[in-house]
Amino acid sequence: MLGAQAWLRRGLQLPGVRPGFTASRRGSSSRDKDRSATVTSSVPMPAGGKGSRPNCPPSAPQRTPNRLINEKSPYLLQHAYNPVDWYPWGQEAFDKARKENKPIFLSVGYSTCHWCHRMEEESFQNEEIGRLLSEDFVSVKVDREERPDVDKVYMTFVQATSSGGGWPMSVWLTPNLQPFVGGTYFPPEDGLTRVGFRTVLLRIREQWKQNKNSLLENSQRITSALLARSEISLGDRQLLPSAATMNSRCFQQLDEGYDEEYGGFAEAPKFPTPVILSFLFSYWLSHRLTQDGSRAQQMALHTLKMMANGGIRDHVGQGFHRYSTDRQWHVPHFEKMLYDQAQLAVAYTHAFQISGDEFYSDVAKGILQYVSKSLSHRSGGFYSAEDADSPPEQGMRPREGAFYVWTVKEIQQHLPEPVPGATEPLTAGQLLVKHYGLTEAGNISPNQDPKGELQGQNVLNVRYSQELTAARFGLDVETVRDLLNSGLEKLFQARKHRPRPHLDSKMLAAWNGLMVSGYAVTGAVLGMDRLINFAISGAKFLKRHMFDVASGRLMRTCYAGSGGTVEHSNPPCWGFLEDYTFVVRGLLDLYEASQESAWLEWALRLQDTQDRLFWDSRGGGYFCSEAELGAGLPLRLKDDQDGAEPSANSVSAHNLLRLHGFTGHKDWLDKCVCLLTAFSERMRRVPVALPEMVRALSAHQQTLKQIVVCGDPQAKDTKALVQCVHSVYTPNKVLILADGDPSSFLSRQLPFLSTLRQLEDRATAYVCENQACSMPITEPCELRKLLLQ
Repeated sequence: MLGAQAWLRRGLQLPGVRPGFTASRRGSSSRDKDRSATVTSSVPMPAGGKGSRPNCPPSAPQRTPNRLINEKSPYLLQHAYNPVDWYPWGQEAFDKARKENKPIFLSVGYSTCHWCHRMEEESFQNEEIGRLLSEDFVSVKVDREERPDVDKVYMTFVQATSSGGGWPMSVWLTPNLQPFVGGTYFPPEDGLTRVGFRTVLLRIREQWKQNKNSLLENSQRITSALLARSEISLGDRQLLPSAATMNSRCFQQLDEGYDEEYGGFAEAPKFPTPVILSFLFSYWLSHRLTQDGSRAQQMALHTLKMMANGGIRDHVGQGFHRYSTDRQWHVPHFEKMLYDQAQLAVAYTHAFQISGDEFYSDVAKGILQYVSKSLSHRSGGFYSAEDADSPPEQGMRPREGAFYVWTVKEIQQHLPEPVPGATEPLTAGQLLVKHYGLTEAGNISPNQDPKGELQGQNVLNVRYSQELTAARFGLDVETVRDLLNSGLEKLFQARKHRPRPHLDSKMLAAWNGLMVSGYAVTGAVLGMDRLINFAISGAKFLKRHMFDVASGRLMRTCYAGSGGTVEHSNPPCWGFLEDYTFVVRGLLDLYEASQESAWLEWALRLQDTQDRLFWDSRGGGYFCSEAELGAGLPLRLKDDQDGAEPSANSVSAHNLLRLHGFTGHKDWLDKCVCLLTAFSERMRRVPVALPEMVRALSAHQQTLKQIVVCGDPQAKDTKALVQCVHSVYTPNKVLILADGDPSSFLSRQLPFLSTLRQLEDRATAYVCENQACSMPITEPCELRKLLLQ
């Protein structure tokens, strides 16, 4: 797997440069699906990360746009005025490369990527580099969030030929789309310890002219090796691994990397990783009476509390930033992603279910409040992200975190009111400064501010409990709570006058599915119909704007148009596996929250389409992309890691189990077993890489509970039993409402429902496992006791 590196050493190495060195900045491996980067070329250089700047206008207004001006992707539009003859991914570019016998330069990123914008400003706006890219290469620009299949294939190459990967991703391909060298961010010119982008282009141009056959042969060897390495299939395996063993090994691996003081599972940078928190909660549930079970609960709850108190949480406007640049969750990378909000809302809701501590439910509600205010389209869909960078003032150059940071002077100006009853002279601003750890010099270390953009600035972090802050100034806790809340609200209003970070108004089916789950689960657990209605609006948006009735297929993307309209690319970008998987999960969660069977019926139809388009009938499991959509790509992959988002195969395993519970169709169960078997070797080798799939394995081997509530959906006693079910953390279950109608969808799917009766005309619950049901239960307290056993 050293083919690309070996070629780079021959063709690109400069005197004194150490080949194969990898460096990173504020990021981690793209294997974690985090918007970050590590160097993947043969020379040391900074890594690209998912940060952001607003869409920068062309530096020369007289420039004419290139063909990207006709695209819908916010990322591609940000490059529409580059002096580069950019092509979108497609046959036109491939035909040109083959006809003119030129290598393809593939540049992959997304609209809120800080280092993508850095490379665009430094290199793609450079006239000389633009000529090189236009004359000697066929230059192709890809939005990785629109085409995750293209991103995954070439990121696999970059990672295999180096020690990392990330964005912007820069890969050179043969006209047949086979990669032969790759990297991430390149500076424009050579430095003492790194090769510049212009030099890279010149060397590749020279090698293509002089050693093209050698490059093609080497590329073919690398592609063949990647194909063999990435294969996930049943093989000769027939038995699933033991769920108990996989659970134990996964927990031990997490325990070894746990940060006792600050929570989380790394030194720095530190990421939220909701899939790990979900695993720990499930592990606690099945090991409640053991020391390891208590330890798992403590690890998850402590991590969530430290995150919520840290600067990774936006205390003024709510929601969470992408990751922390330090161990303490203090200084974040300020970008906000929809998929983080969706998953963290569920994680904090589960923490509330388990602990009963309203601190966690308040955080969950705050996340959803942020999404509804800042990431929601008026038709019900959800936008993808907000940038990290924004101008401190109108007309200034964007800076990372400018929208979110504060000086002590600003706080004092906005909150000058004296606080009566304090033991010393005190203003509302001084109280907030003390509680959130602000200082005159700023609370951001120079090590976390390499460009010096945050000098004198502060990130709000909860330094003391409200009880300690109250004791410090001789105030009661309620007074302190009210003063802090009113102070944060005033800062929120003041912040509205700052230039906002760039909004990526692209809407992705997958992330919208995650958000439907976020609203549905939180709304159901907290008994808040308003949140469930947001989930319903999101699902209606998906069906209206991102679903093709004729073919039964989902679309991957749509875009916010002018005047609140919704626009699509032409031809449409069809959905990938994760779009189906996350939308199906969202619909199943929405059915349990709303008890509207139409969402369950749609979930079943989408699962049928998913099976038709992505299932590997020979090797088991699901491919990430349709065969036709990925035609020409050298690999067709199956995602095998739970990272910033769970693997679509992991979520599919859960979906199949739940669908079997809702319908009794054995095909779903058989597919789940086949999928888990295909990934069993990966689970055995590195269970911590697939915590969500280990959870699915456990759910399968423990069997799912079918909790049936018989009664009038609108009756108070029925609602009380349903709410009781939602209040208890029971991940391995399906909740079914039997309204007594034998012609209903669920009655037709599950004939045994007709045998379950209401007791004395009261709403009645049954807990069924292994084709046997409990005695009828009419009291919520009795049902709760049974569910907690």
